[in-house]
Amino acid sequence: MSTLTSVLERGLHDANAIVIPGGPTLSYAALSAEVERLSEELTAQGVVPGRAVSIVLPNSLEFVTIFLAVARTGAIAAPLNSAYTQDEFNFFMEDAGAQLAIISSENDAARDAAEALEIPLLTANSDDAGETHIFFGGSQLSQRVAAHLPSTEDTALFLHTSGTTSRPKGVPLTHGNLAASLKNIRNTYELTSDDVAMVVMPLFHVHGLIGVTLSTFSSGGSIVVPDRFSASTFWQIQAATGATWYSAVPTIHQILLLRADEDNAPTQSFRFIRSCSSALAPSVFDQLEARFGAPVLEAYGMTEAAHQMSSSPFDDRRAGTVGKGTGVDIAIMANDGTMLPAGEIGEIVINGPNVTHGYANNPDANKEAFAHGWFHTGDQGSLSDDGYLKLTGRLKELINRAGEKISPLEIDGILLKHPAVNEAVCFAAPDEKYGEVVHAAVVLGASATPEEIMEHCRTQLAAFKVPEVIYIAESLPRTATGKIQRRHVATAFLS
Repeated sequence: MSTLTSVLERGLHDANAIVIPGGPTLSYAALSAEVERLSEELTAQGVVPGRAVSIVLPNSLEFVTIFLAVARTGAIAAPLNSAYTQDEFNFFMEDAGAQLAIISSENDAARDAAEALEIPLLTANSDDAGETHIFFGGSQLSQRVAAHLPSTEDTALFLHTSGTTSRPKGVPLTHGNLAASLKNIRNTYELTSDDVAMVVMPLFHVHGLIGVTLSTFSSGGSIVVPDRFSASTFWQIQAATGATWYSAVPTIHQILLLRADEDNAPTQSFRFIRSCSSALAPSVFDQLEARFGAPVLEAYGMTEAAHQMSSSPFDDRRAGTVGKGTGVDIAIMANDGTMLPAGEIGEIVINGPNVTHGYANNPDANKEAFAHGWFHTGDQGSLSDDGYLKLTGRLKELINRAGEKISPLEIDGILLKHPAVNEAVCFAAPDEKYGEVVHAAVVLGASATPEEIMEHCRTQLAAFKVPEVIYIAESLPRTATGKIQRRHVATAFLS
C-alpha cells in the first residue's frame, strides 16, 4: 500500500468492513463502492487536488466514507472536532486553506465559520441502508467525474498539534507517511482479517483515525464505530460484535476499570488492549491485565509521526515503559545534539518514513524540530540497554524546583498508587523561594484527606518531590481526546 486509495484492498469482498451499532453494516465491497462514488461526486463538484477539505463530522459511517473519498480525490482531508466554537473553526479552516467544508447539518458553529470565511459548504449524512449523501445548497450531489488519484508524496491529511504551545502548528502528512505508519501498526499488533477493532477515540485525531481505523482496514479487519464512547454500553457492543481489541487513552481505561464489576465486565475479553496518547500508570497497567484478562500494550505516538513511534511487544511487556521503536528509529539527544547512552535522560528524537516533512508555513518551528538531522519530539525520556523507551515528561512541563528537574509522570504514578485516588495529575506552581514547586489535583473514589495523600507520597518520594498542595476535585480538565494537559490543569486550579 502506497496511498490511501488502496487501504481497503486487503479486505475480502463480502467481509464486514464497518459496523455501526444500531445502524448499518457495510462489507468491503460496499464501502469501496461508496468511497468511489463519493469521490467522483466531489470531483464533479469541483474539489481541487492538493488543497484541504475541512471535515466536521462526528464518529459515524459518513465520517469514514467522506474521509476516504476526499483522500481519493487527491485533495487533503482536514478533519476537525465537531465541538469547536466558531472562533476555533475560523482559525483551523483558515490555517488549512480549506477549499470547502463538509459538515453535519446540525453544526451551526462550523456553518457560521465557513460562511464567514466564504468557504463553500456541503452537508453529509448516511441513511439506514448505509449510503452516504452529500448536499450543496439543499440539492443532493449526483453528477460523477473520475477522480484524480493521489501519489505517494501527495499530502493526504492535515492536522494541528495539541502540544504545549499556545498556537497549534499545522502538520501535513503524506500518503507515504500514512502508509508507513499503517504498516508499522499492523505488524506490531499482528493484525489480520480476523480482528475486529472497537473505535472509542475520536476520528478527527490520529489515535482513532490512524491507530485504529485505517490500520484495521489495511489488515482487512473490521471496525465497530459507536457515535461516542459509552462505558455503559461498551461491553454489550464488545460481546455483540466479537471485538478483539480496542485502543484508548488512560482515562477511558480507568473508567472501564471503575465500572467493571457494576457492568459485569468479562474476566477474559480482548486479544489485546492498547493504550496511547498519554502515559499509563504502572498500577493501572497491572489492574487492566488482571481484571480484563488481556495483554496491555502501551504505545507512544504523536501527530507529527503519523501516530505510532513505539509500542510494547506481546512477549515482553514492561509497565512504565512504552516499549520499543516500531519501524521508527528512536534515540536520546542532549541539548548540544550529541546522542546519549542507555540509561541517560534527554530529549527523545526520531527518524522514519512516517515522520512529517515539516510544519506548514512555519520555518522557525521546522528549524528547531529538525535540528541535528532528527525530529525532536519535545518529550524527555531514556532508553534501556535493550531499547525500551521510558517517558519522563514533556520538556516544557518538567517542574524546576530550585534547579531540581522533577518528572511529573513519576509523581502521577505515586499518587495513583493511593487506594482512594482514581485520577491524578501534578503540575508546576510558581513559588517565590524555589521558583516552582509541585502541586497536584486528584479525583477520589473513597474518602481521603490531602494530608493522608501527602503522607503516602512521603513514603515513596524524596521530600522535594512531594506535592506541597493537593486539590480534591470532582473532575479534571481534559482535551477533546481525553488527554489531561498540565497547563490546563494548572490554569484551572491556580487562577
